[in-house]
Amino acid sequence: MILRMVRFRPNVAALILKPGGQLLICERFTVPGAWQFPQGGVDDGESLVEALHREVREEVGLEAGHYEILQQREGYRYLYPEGVRMKKLKKHGSHGQEQTYFLCRLKPGAPEVNVNQKGREFRAYRWIDPGEFDLDWLPAFKRIVYREVMRDFFGVEL
Repeated sequence: MILRMVRFRPNVAALILKPGGQLLICERFTVPGAWQFPQGGVDDGESLVEALHREVREEVGLEAGHYEILQQREGYRYLYPEGVRMKKLKKHGSHGQEQTYFLCRLKPGAPEVNVNQKGREFRAYRWIDPGEFDLDWLPAFKRIVYREVMRDFFGVEL
């Protein structure tokens, strides 16, 4: 019997707060009503912090100097659903993602978020209190991770 090892793609996600404590969420461009945090895969040779800065710049137009990293937690994992897993396995060589979350705070004078970036991933954004996050905005396979993240960073039980 051959055992197949499950491979997780390294991924970073940004929990970006306004100074008043409101949290940035973004609506996926291709899936209306699906809201999430800016996030993406870590490229070969890239550190987690470098990946964070690149993804935030590419997805919401904020440069590294516009926010500060307050906290970092890793080890959040999810598997892609069966229908998606084979495509992702071919594309990235992974069965799921292992995420590192960064809690960030905007600095005074930071520009507005701009989701109208080249290779657009989001159609809209908004600022919410962490307790307003709704797990129904997510596909089922991501809900456990988001529940853990909201509890770990904000003490919010979803």
